[in-house]
Amino acid sequence: MNRRGFILWLTGMSGAGKSTLSRALRERLAPERAVEVLDGDEVRTWLTRGLGFSREDREENARRIGHVARLLARHGVGVIVAAISPYQGSRAEVRALAAEAQVDFVEVYIEAPLDALISRDVKGLYKKALAGELPHFTGVSDPYEAPESPDVTVRSATEPVEAGVERVLDALRARGHLSPRAA
Repeated sequence: MNRRGFILWLTGMSGAGKSTLSRALRERLAPERAVEVLDGDEVRTWLTRGLGFSREDREENARRIGHVARLLARHGVGVIVAAISPYQGSRAEVRALAAEAQVDFVEVYIEAPLDALISRDVKGLYKKALAGELPHFTGVSDPYEAPESPDVTVRSATEPVEAGVERVLDALRARGHLSPRAA
């Protein structure tokens, strides 16, 4: 079995379920290997404080997260990134830099329709964004470029978390990062 690290890059709009899926994946992966989660909200507090929400700042945010993820993965850690990362180009750049470092990059798209995101929005961010009170809100006043061909797609509005976890784990097994399932 391959004990090299990897990057699981969970992308999707705010409220899609990236943090929920990352926690469930960490719980399942931790007994088998070293794993670390880089959650977008925590990263903005500690690693990318001061960056705003312009396109340039969001791209820089993804680059910084990608850099830390590569460093960890090069040392055998399975890294789960849970970040909106709304631009296709910045995700492709992070993937290319991971490949240069010989780190496996698995893009996981957490898809949910806007109405589902609005209905589960406990902070009221979508309501404020739709009312024009929050500028640069991804998916409302700023674009979200959905992955064209993600390695795994999780439809969080219509399937249980565990189904998504299993698909991601199957992708890691196929790449040799986890033990095969018992027969």
